Amino acid sequence: MIVLNRVLFSGAVIGSCLVLIAGETAARAADTTPPTVTAAGVTLTSESVVLPGSAELFPGGTAAQATNANCLTCHSVGMVLNQPPLSKAAWQAEVTKMIKLYKAPISEADVPAIVAYLANMKENP
Repeated sequence: MIVLNRVLFSGAVIGSCLVLIAGETAARAADTTPPTVTAAGVTLTSESVVLPGSAELFPGGTAAQATNANCLTCHSVGMVLNQPPLSKAAWQAEVTKMIKLYKAPISEADVPAIVAYLANMKENP
């Protein structure tokens, strides 16, 4: 009997939660107020941000293919082109950092082409 009571109680709780979630989802659809969560004296509010898009590509045609395919996922052309001139070793370190630290989904096969492009886009020190 105890097991049955626990199953019935659990079922009632799960059913109640599903009803509350469904009701909250419907209410949120009608409400434009961002959802908030408060715990331990900290309130988090969800925000939506629309970032500007860009159709700009790195110049250089086929020499820039790997850079366009990989770097534009996170960086704008302008941001990269405004970097100071760096040596090939420095660009290698930057690309490696993006892969290892920031988990950039860059194919290892593309790394030499990206590094060469970035190192040659400006005069090197």
